[in-house]
Amino acid sequence: MTNTHTPPAPPAPATVFVVDDDEAVRDSIRLLLRSVDHQVEIFESPLEFLERAPAIQSGCLVLDVRMPVMSGLDLQQRLKQLGVPIPIIFITGHGDVPMAVQAMQAGAFDFLQKPFRDQDLLDRIGEALTADRNRCAGSVRQDNIRERLKLLSPREREVLDKVVQGHANKVIAADLNLSQRTVEIHRARVMEKMEAHSLAELVRMMLVIDTDATHS
Repeated sequence: MTNTHTPPAPPAPATVFVVDDDEAVRDSIRLLLRSVDHQVEIFESPLEFLERAPAIQSGCLVLDVRMPVMSGLDLQQRLKQLGVPIPIIFITGHGDVPMAVQAMQAGAFDFLQKPFRDQDLLDRIGEALTADRNRCAGSVRQDNIRERLKLLSPREREVLDKVVQGHANKVIAADLNLSQRTVEIHRARVMEKMEAHSLAELVRMMLVIDTDATHS
């Protein structure tokens, strides 16, 4: 019998975006990254990159600090306003280190001072892409948990909230004016719908999501 099962497609490779107004720098970084099979997109200005930014799902950004019209710091702030959480590696000239420190304080992933070694840039990019993959995986996990929460009835959600606060079944029963057996049934349904194998796992699930958002 022919196996018609199609394996899931591998995730699309993450892209390294490079924004620098110096053409020689852009081309040099592009060649370096392609030599180690990174997917690369280059931009000569922050404004050009902003047109692309809203569609970005993953990757990292290599960004020059000092550029005309809009600086790297300005772009960093704009991306934050747009809700684009891409990790940023700033590249700086000697006199731009204070600006780079300011960028780090604003959430940048790292900065490299020119001239830097190719391997140093590759190492930082590798670390940034790993951090971004972890962020994406965490986001998917949060979405999955929120979808499971939607399966709960209002009463099951009440029981869940009290369970993760550490209340015993008999205490929950008294608080909700239910029989202890009814609480046990609700609790079992919560565990099943949330796909939790233990109380500890259930508590961890609730810790990784924004509980305010789940009540909205």
